[in-house]
Amino acid sequence: MEFNGNNLIELGYRPAKWFKEAIEFINENNLDQDQIKTYLEPFRQPELIPLHETAKDFVINIRAEHESENDNVEKVINTMKVLMKTPTLIEGAIMPDACPTGPAGNIPVGGVVVAKNAIHPGFHSADICCSVMLTDFGKADPKSVLDMAHSVTHFGYGGRPRGEQMPMSQELMDAFRQNDFLNDEKLISIARSHMGTQGDGNHFLFVGISRNTGNTMLVTHHGSRAPGAALYDKGMKVANRFRMEISPETLRENAWIPYDTEEGESYWEALQLIRAWTKENHTSIHDAVLNKMKVEKEDRYWNEHNFVFKDGDLFYHAKGATPLDDKFLPDITGPRLIPLNMAEPVLIVKGTTNERNLGFAPHGAGRNFSRTQHKKSLAHKTIEEVFTEETRGLDVRFFTNEIDISELPTAYKSAKNVRAQIEEYGLCEVLDEVIPYGCIMAGDVQKNAPWKKKKKFRKA
Repeated sequence: MEFNGNNLIELGYRPAKWFKEAIEFINENNLDQDQIKTYLEPFRQPELIPLHETAKDFVINIRAEHESENDNVEKVINTMKVLMKTPTLIEGAIMPDACPTGPAGNIPVGGVVVAKNAIHPGFHSADICCSVMLTDFGKADPKSVLDMAHSVTHFGYGGRPRGEQMPMSQELMDAFRQNDFLNDEKLISIARSHMGTQGDGNHFLFVGISRNTGNTMLVTHHGSRAPGAALYDKGMKVANRFRMEISPETLRENAWIPYDTEEGESYWEALQLIRAWTKENHTSIHDAVLNKMKVEKEDRYWNEHNFVFKDGDLFYHAKGATPLDDKFLPDITGPRLIPLNMAEPVLIVKGTTNERNLGFAPHGAGRNFSRTQHKKSLAHKTIEEVFTEETRGLDVRFFTNEIDISELPTAYKSAKNVRAQIEEYGLCEVLDEVIPYGCIMAGDVQKNAPWKKKKKFRKA
């Protein structure tokens, strides 16, 4: 009787691409039962890993301060209840700035989860290593700093045009070429062109005055741009291959790469290189402003708030949460930064791990409503009216010269409430505040996007 796929399934193997080749080999060589078992042993698949029957515990450091926040808080808690059934997770926490990012089960912004021996690309998403850097410009005039920064930085889609690019270090390019995930000349070329860029959305360049010292501070907020997005895409594909093999019940967005595999170690190394690229990107912008102004920096510090942090075989995934514990940062240079919105101070904080925070604090003010919902709520006013009302007394600029009202202060949660909950839940301690002078953001990059211009041209 000819051996077939049903026989393989009866022997405990799950349908796979190798079935056809194995069936042909067994039949062509007329293997007996013992020979078949010996031949198939290398194809033995691991036991499927089921979801946790009940969600692992997570700490809730958020509550609705107003009726308008009820829906957001409920969705955040519900999505965490689904997420915490993921097999690798052992504990988690949500911060006061938390908001959902998709269907139930997706990690929310403002979420921290701890996985054992596993890296989940979906938990850091495409904006790997979104982070903030502060440079102290001493007694420099804040307007001069903002003006000079405006001439130096770059917001919007894509990289810098040729002739305006900032150099990527040779050491970093060489390291990319030695990593399986990053050894791609096209990706390296993109990394070079994106150096010194800040992207769009909620990324910003902020100038303000330290409440403690009166010094002028420059703060930038952005992530790893296209190089990070490329790594995320590759990581999700590898994670999903593992998911199909070992835990198909796990949601696709929550797939993981086991750290104790070649892919896991290589992906971890790639994350560190993308982290180094992002820090170099911030540094390039800050140093360019200092050099053009012929000013020496008085201090500088930096921290990511969208990343994966390792402690032994535990991997702390922070989707929009500020690391406080020194063990998470290999290059500690000072306290941590929590920006709120363009009209509120950037908080300079410190803290330690406690039973509520898992070693993290909020990363900002978060949102109660989507960008689209917020725009609809302001439809009775002109864009210019909204801008004037919300930026009064500030020097706020949009790089594209197109106002983006979805990034104005009322688009975000109440900074006052977030700060109150930071104190209420004992998440961290505020050391200083950078009082806003002004900022630069990308603006509405969709309004005059290049592809829209091309469409109009074709229609003409």
